[in-house]
Amino acid sequence: MDVKLIDYAADPLAKLYGAYRTCYSADTPQHIWQKIRDASIAPERIREFIVARLETGHTSPLEQVVFWFAISGVSRALSHQLVRHRIGISFEQQSQRYVRFKEERLEFILPESWKRAGLESEFNETVARISSAYSKALAAGVPAEDARFVLPNAAPTNFQIMVNFAELQHIADLRLCVRAQWEIRKMVAAMRAEIKRAVPEIAPFVQPKCGERRQGYCDESLEDWQKCPLGRVRPHKSLLFELYRQHGSQALRALSDKEFEEVERLEKL
Repeated sequence: MDVKLIDYAADPLAKLYGAYRTCYSADTPQHIWQKIRDASIAPERIREFIVARLETGHTSPLEQVVFWFAISGVSRALSHQLVRHRIGISFEQQSQRYVRFKEERLEFILPESWKRAGLESEFNETVARISSAYSKALAAGVPAEDARFVLPNAAPTNFQIMVNFAELQHIADLRLCVRAQWEIRKMVAAMRAEIKRAVPEIAPFVQPKCGERRQGYCDESLEDWQKCPLGRVRPHKSLLFELYRQHGSQALRALSDKEFEEVERLEKL
């Protein structure tokens, strides 16, 4: 697997500052950007302001900061998961229809679990037979779009991805969680590392959802939380509900129409 940040929106901190200031200032965006370009706002002040806004959970300005990644040597099993993310992200993926793979260049992705189980040779023998069948099909005149039907989830693939920072946070919420499949977790961790090198001020806000800068607690099953190494430092939602039951002013109950009607009455909706 190889993950590289190939580009990102120029001066992302300035773009974030301009977007946030537009929300919280009487100044026009033109006036705000004039201050940015005139350097009348110190870079440290820009960084502090952005971090303070990020900590409030105001995320819509993050959609204006965009990153491009080159990702290669990952499996089709990973790609089937990644394309489930559809808002704020764009994919270009290596085609199995237009690319005719050579038998000796089909480097299938081998999970470590197969090695630990002592089944590496069985895996390699299976994919070698698949590679041979694929090559024979191409040689016999089977179109690549049909020959690919024999290729497994372990087949390698490559991506170029454009993703905004808000969506990248959402991806990290789910895919940095230890419940995520190992390969996509490794890929997202590498994306985070690339952003940390390029824009270190915002990288700490790319965390699994239990992180202190995200949701802050685990909402997976209690059994999964007990198995998780992060469970020693991040609370489970059941513990938060228990604290509320012990110290809250009212008993927990399911929301009903009565509660919504009361909100409407108070808000004069």
